[in-house]
Amino acid sequence: MKRVTLILLTTSMLVFVQGCYNIKSSSGGGEGVDFSGERTINSQDIAMPEGYSIEAVATNLTFPTGIAFGDDGTVYITESGYSYGELFTEPRLLKLNSDGTTQTIATGTKNGPWNGIWIQDGFFYIAEGGQLEGGKILRADSDGNLVALIENLPSTGDHHTNGPVVRDGYVYFGQGTATNSAVVGEDNFSFGWLQRYPEFHDVPCKDIILAGTNYSTRNLMKEGSDEDVSTGAYLPFGTPSDSGQVIRGRVPCSGAVMRLPLDGGEPELVAWGFRNPYGLAFDDSGNLYVTDNGYDERGSRPIWGTGDYLWKVEQDMWYGWPDFSGGHKLYEGHLEVPGEGLPKRILAEHPGEPSHPSALFGVHSSSNGLDFSHSAGFGFAGEAFVAQFGDMAPGVGKVYKPVGFKVVRVNPQTGVIYDFVANKKGYAPASRLKNGGIERPVAVRFSPDGNELYIVDFGVMLTSGKGPRPIEKTGVIWKVSKISNK
Repeated sequence: MKRVTLILLTTSMLVFVQGCYNIKSSSGGGEGVDFSGERTINSQDIAMPEGYSIEAVATNLTFPTGIAFGDDGTVYITESGYSYGELFTEPRLLKLNSDGTTQTIATGTKNGPWNGIWIQDGFFYIAEGGQLEGGKILRADSDGNLVALIENLPSTGDHHTNGPVVRDGYVYFGQGTATNSAVVGEDNFSFGWLQRYPEFHDVPCKDIILAGTNYSTRNLMKEGSDEDVSTGAYLPFGTPSDSGQVIRGRVPCSGAVMRLPLDGGEPELVAWGFRNPYGLAFDDSGNLYVTDNGYDERGSRPIWGTGDYLWKVEQDMWYGWPDFSGGHKLYEGHLEVPGEGLPKRILAEHPGEPSHPSALFGVHSSSNGLDFSHSAGFGFAGEAFVAQFGDMAPGVGKVYKPVGFKVVRVNPQTGVIYDFVANKKGYAPASRLKNGGIERPVAVRFSPDGNELYIVDFGVMLTSGKGPRPIEKTGVIWKVSKISNK
């Protein structure tokens, strides 16, 4: 397996890269793939470090997103019930039987995606993404009875309610932003939610002051109209902002990590200023870490060249969205959008000085679910394992070759990233490589004894200029085991 290293680009190199960017066509992992509709499974097509083996323990799943373990070691899986591409299915909580079949424990309504699961004291805690009705944290008993501990989270936009993890009597969860970079625009119309909720927009966790930056776009809400409308940040589509305008903060809010008592109650803010805080996990010292999906090159305020991040979460810290990326100002420096220049500043005053991330992942890698190794038996104790779903080009921006589509391990103290599981023929999904390897890892979880790593593989998702096209019944659960001490 190859070690991933970070390369610092000089100003001249950035200019060269940006120039090439305008010329070359995109070649993402889901682009131009001729998929038959049936997925082949072959663990021999997957590469990993010497001394480890991998096998598929469940197949034919529809958009699996999470995995957890009962007290007796029984494996439970969540199926999303929704996928980008506006495909709604039935969210399900499944029990995995020893023969690879599944048994349905609970089903949800048309309000996916279900973005993960945690088991605590015999109850299942599920993050319901909330594409149609707003996000929820659900609790289910062993009979499949569902109770919403909180509802109406601001999740009907681009990003959803994520997580959860339980610690010290609280459910911790992430809440993604409504938009790419704080301004509602044409991209949100393409997502489908702007038509459903024309007043929806991002909500700050605390009071903010706007710089008065506005963006003009076609009035999509009037069919056939040629008129343009002006939209400001943190405001509904077609509503301009003023310099010095105060937007009142509240909780629950967008782009935040929050927590909730196990029996329900009022949510508490942990930290904010994230874009899409997806995977949450605690290390052995009790530190909370979160993966954060970076900006896309789309919408009224496109952002170019920013990666995904692993953050160590500090109480009440602001992590920089929508004016920073990885601790650096977007409106200064060299992250110019090819052909458009630097992004404009959104906030007149910043709520704080953002820290720098523990690790920087590839641009558009979609680094999602994570877990820490706690076992010397498996190896790499103290390191974070992260599932990289892979790029969604061309909708998120242009890439020259597939990005992500693997599981990596990260030393959170040094920020060094190593490949752990990837396809042998290259960093691309199996559908593109035409083999039986992995497609789109979305979550990872270690077994209770720490000696096995389970990988949740969402399945095949093709992409084109028309948007994502997810394929049902192509999801897989993989199990990685240590077979020697080499």
